[in-house]
Amino acid sequence: MSSDYTVSATVRADVGKGASRRLRRLQGEIPAIVYGGEKAPQMLNLIHKDLIRLLNDEAFYTSILTLDVDGQKESVVLKDLQRHPAKLRVLHADFLRVNADTPITLHVPLHFLNEDICVGVKLQGGNITHAATDIEVQCLPKDLPEFIEVDMAKIETGTTLHISDLVLPAGVSSTALALGEDHDQAIATVHAPRGASSDDEAEDTASDAE
Repeated sequence: MSSDYTVSATVRADVGKGASRRLRRLQGEIPAIVYGGEKAPQMLNLIHKDLIRLLNDEAFYTSILTLDVDGQKESVVLKDLQRHPAKLRVLHADFLRVNADTPITLHVPLHFLNEDICVGVKLQGGNITHAATDIEVQCLPKDLPEFIEVDMAKIETGTTLHISDLVLPAGVSSTALALGEDHDQAIATVHAPRGASSDDEAEDTASDAE
């Protein structure tokens, strides 16, 4: 995936907890780091308000980003965020350098489609619960999907979808499935209407008595 996002940063020379607190409080910036590839890790400063604006776009999390450090540009992905537990504030950001020929591992969001016309909901009166909102995938940077679609249109009540039921884009694999069938995580379930099981059992009992 080509990058539509540029993250501007400056090199951070002053390190440590005290320096990070001053950075956030006095300068409106936050500490960050970029690592990976053949280069040494580099400590950075980011403008907090600019990062928050980028984070409002879901695609930012699964895009190949351009990191501009004092005019020097390189391709990266956002690998981790440390957020404030109570405030809309990022405390630290981690970026991973990417190489076109080296697979990367990243969490990609799931987009559930056609839930309003799902057979199990519209015709059978069931309801949908989500067991996961994203999955971890591995692929080359050029194959990194923005999201993965989960079509719920034909799913009936009593059905649970797993990672193995997903249609992954070409070149993309699930890291969980690579570990074996025991790691085939549930994604979503269409539950039968409350009381449906008991009613069915009662009907079966009555049929047996006849």
